[in-house]
Amino acid sequence: MTSENQKLIRSAETAAFEVLLHNSNGPFLDLPRTAGWGYPEPYTRDLLISVLGIAVSKNSALIQSMRNVLETLAKNQSEKGQIPSLVHDKNNLGSSDTTPLFLMAVGIFRKVLDNPIFLKEAVDKALLWMEYQCPTNRYLIAQQPTSDWRDEQWVLGYGLFVNTLTYVGLKLLGKDNKAEKLGNSINQLTYASDKSNTSPHEGLAIKDKPYYALWSYKVYSSDRFDLLGNSLAIVSGLAAPSKAKHIAEWVEATCASMRNGNALASGLTPNFFPFIEPGDSDWLPRYSEFNQPGDYHNGGTWPFISGLYIAALVAAQKYDLAEKKLLVLAKLVKRGKNKKLEYGFNEWYKAQDGKPMGQDWQTWSASNYLYAARCVEEKRTPFFDVIR
Repeated sequence: MTSENQKLIRSAETAAFEVLLHNSNGPFLDLPRTAGWGYPEPYTRDLLISVLGIAVSKNSALIQSMRNVLETLAKNQSEKGQIPSLVHDKNNLGSSDTTPLFLMAVGIFRKVLDNPIFLKEAVDKALLWMEYQCPTNRYLIAQQPTSDWRDEQWVLGYGLFVNTLTYVGLKLLGKDNKAEKLGNSINQLTYASDKSNTSPHEGLAIKDKPYYALWSYKVYSSDRFDLLGNSLAIVSGLAAPSKAKHIAEWVEATCASMRNGNALASGLTPNFFPFIEPGDSDWLPRYSEFNQPGDYHNGGTWPFISGLYIAALVAAQKYDLAEKKLLVLAKLVKRGKNKKLEYGFNEWYKAQDGKPMGQDWQTWSASNYLYAARCVEEKRTPFFDVIR
């Protein structure tokens, strides 16, 4: 890498710290804000996803801020163990991913704080809540549509993201037996692709495709690609090393083809593809307003997901490609809606042209850039290496 490119990557790291410190105190009980200006609320999902970059930052102010988030969530946990969608609002419930995100974040912070029983009571309640999200008693976690981070896209039944996230949380907390059973279930074939009925029960693997299904439920499933869920599967070791490499190679080949067809700007990796197009069987009327092809959840490029994909490339030992993708990300996060900002760290970018479309100075965009940069620099994936 040239010295100029190295300077750009370091400059983006400095800017990411600035974003995180700026956002670390918001108007709600002094909890962090989700974005610099657009989202003053402490959204649980966004803040817990940002735990990775904050944990490797070794910045005492940021670590204390995240500890405050976790302890406040424990106080606002429901009687049955569910974690709320807003850190400060115990009545704001309904998300399928906030509870497994809490498990992942506490698992990481126990290592940061060197405290193996940090928030033990809340963790035990959350683990029990997750057990009750399995309707068949065969370990896969079920969810309602639009209840995870895709609040404008339907994920039915057993979603990849929520299940890989639960697997990660179990592994980080040392619940290896439960994690193994869930992992074995995820790695079964979907019923939709297992025409010979060779699997003892349904899973999220797809016959004749290297990656995992977006979701599966009984005889239905979606084989559109979820970058976030598959990246978590790779960094956590849920995907075997050979499968991890095949997923990464498939992603790069498919994205190259999309660029040749002018469906994707240079260097970008969408969060989801192929895009859902009007007229497709899984197109919903509301998508015409919120989820056009290449937009938002239907293929937008989200820096927080790109950061995890870069970590996945490091985990798959594709170090040169990870470095290349980090440079692309460093250039991308310079773009913001506010042209006065040197670094926008926007929420998401349009796939076809890389235009910033969300809120600037998004906490999880800055945090996961820091995590990706650390992974590339050290050729390892902190917190995941030990469980992989």
